[in-house]
Amino acid sequence: MIKSELVQKLADQNPHLYHRDVEAIVNAILDEISDALARGDRIELRGFGTFSVKHRAPRTGRNPRTGAQVQVEEKYSPFFKTGKEMRARMNPGHPQA
Repeated sequence: MIKSELVQKLADQNPHLYHRDVEAIVNAILDEISDALARGDRIELRGFGTFSVKHRAPRTGRNPRTGAQVQVEEKYSPFFKTGKEMRARMNPGHPQA
């Protein structure tokens, strides 16, 4: 599902809201999540999951084409861990730990 499909589905489920308002709400939520991750904050949406930032230390890698060693700089990557309810929804009938 892409963002425009999500906006359309939410607009269809909430006919009392204008499509542009639903789009603004979705954009605001995604912008807040992005801003929080950029600050290094952790976002927890109970039942859905947790967004956080993982630090990747600098390392020596290899160019797969030439085999030459290359230095890979440190970086920060977004990380998402599903919540318990989400895992249960995705795997019905399986016991959750």
